[in-house]
Amino acid sequence: RKAGWDTHGLPVEIEVEHTLGLDGKDQIEEYGVAAFNAECRKSVFRYLDEWHDFTRRLGYWLDLDEPYVTCTNEYIESVWWILKQFWDQDMLYEGHKIVPYCPRCGTSLSSHEVSQGYRDVSDPSIFIKLKIPGDDASFLVWTTTPWTLVSNVALAVGPEYDYVRVRHGGEELILAEALLDVLEGPREILASMKGRELVGRRYEPCFPFFAGTEGAFRVIAADFVTLSDGTGIVHVAPAFGEDDYRAGREEGLPFIQPVDAEGRFTAEIPPWAGLFIKEADPRIIEDLDSRGILYRSATIEHSYPFCWRCDSPLVYYARRSWYIRTTAFKDLLIEANGKVEWFPPELGENRFARWLEGNIDWALSRERYWGTPLNIWTCGSCEEKFCIGSVEELRSISEPIPGDFDLHKPFIDDLDVGCPVCGGRMTRVSEVIDCWFDSGSMPFAQYHYPHENMDIFREQYPAEFISEGVDQTRGWFYSLLAIGAFLTKESPYRRCLPHGMVLDRDGQKMSKSRGNAVFASDALAADGADALRWYLMTSGAPYLPKRYDQDALRDAANK
Repeated sequence: RKAGWDTHGLPVEIEVEHTLGLDGKDQIEEYGVAAFNAECRKSVFRYLDEWHDFTRRLGYWLDLDEPYVTCTNEYIESVWWILKQFWDQDMLYEGHKIVPYCPRCGTSLSSHEVSQGYRDVSDPSIFIKLKIPGDDASFLVWTTTPWTLVSNVALAVGPEYDYVRVRHGGEELILAEALLDVLEGPREILASMKGRELVGRRYEPCFPFFAGTEGAFRVIAADFVTLSDGTGIVHVAPAFGEDDYRAGREEGLPFIQPVDAEGRFTAEIPPWAGLFIKEADPRIIEDLDSRGILYRSATIEHSYPFCWRCDSPLVYYARRSWYIRTTAFKDLLIEANGKVEWFPPELGENRFARWLEGNIDWALSRERYWGTPLNIWTCGSCEEKFCIGSVEELRSISEPIPGDFDLHKPFIDDLDVGCPVCGGRMTRVSEVIDCWFDSGSMPFAQYHYPHENMDIFREQYPAEFISEGVDQTRGWFYSLLAIGAFLTKESPYRRCLPHGMVLDRDGQKMSKSRGNAVFASDALAADGADALRWYLMTSGAPYLPKRYDQDALRDAANK
């Protein structure tokens, strides 16, 4: 019953940016990180009284007098201890990988954050012809991300797939036989071959920017090529795709990344330098067409990820980040989940279990400001890295720390910290952590475990019952399980009831942008708490979606 306030992360930062009239990280740093974080701290408590009144009026049975608050030093110290447990078992590491990245917020996101931001969009769907030197034929290639073509270094084929050389429209093209129907009009098959016979063939780059790059512009074999769409020949840009990145490392391909942290082309791409990549797509297509490389251009409707907080399109982008090695204990998570009683059972046995089966390492670090600082320090002299698990441990190797010291940025980074190995000066890595790690740490951090209240923790862990929205199968339910199962070898909850989402009267998701959102405070003011509670409780099982229909609510209240 302990109330809790999740106070860190992008949701808070973006609201404060809007309040202060700031836009992006450069303006935040010009304003000052200390002042910005002070505003973030104020903002999370701005509506505290309203939340208290709202909670009590709804009859939500919580202990509001002694809540946990994730931005307190005590909570942060417990999170540091948890991270130290991962570090000590080699489960916390730095890696250079393709990550979902928000150019506006300037940070990478985790897979569970990405899962909350998909929506259907129209994007370009283009086919291009890449000429084979000394040959009359061209490879026919399909992509929905024209902007990545400037970084193309290879073409991938399925080694055992059947490919054909065809005469079509006065030119010769090579593509997969199973996908010949992408060609418009008559064609004549001139030759057939296996994909492996194409491996090693060269082609001319579609742009001149990196034309002299050694080891580029050749055909490789890859297991991610499919015959479900396209041409069976996949354009490879290792800086902008997970499969591409892996293929690049395996094949020794050059790594070309002419896009900056704001998602804009760098000076390496003169025609579009400074232009946001998605905005460059039409100009790139026009350029390809003018040079006879474009075969066909259309649009495609597909699901694309957007930032769950600022609503900007995400980019899959190679960056250095810190990760939790959740894949190393995936079987433990699956086993622990199997012992949880879910309501209804299929949510845990199907939806959540599938999510766990597809587990990837947790992208933990965020290049932001208002969050739990990642507790890793690096020595400038011997380059050793240390994960510090408590304030006491930090005090033992740093200048004196006052009792009221704030563990947040920028203060934590101003401390003079000495290296335990060589005595050199250490600096903290610049990142904060995913706020979902904060929320998943609550069974421990709410009691400042293990620094105090160990008896209370042991009495109350694991929780008998938890409930949240069904979307939290990829959010809080997951972060709780990943942290709790790793530390205790069991699920932190025994029973879980995900409740259905409240939709509008037509069954559509509520959204302020659509104009169909209903605020609970307005519903309470209009019809009262008893009527609202009765209507929702009698509208079907709690795990089913609910339609909010004010007329039906009033009918129920009048009976």
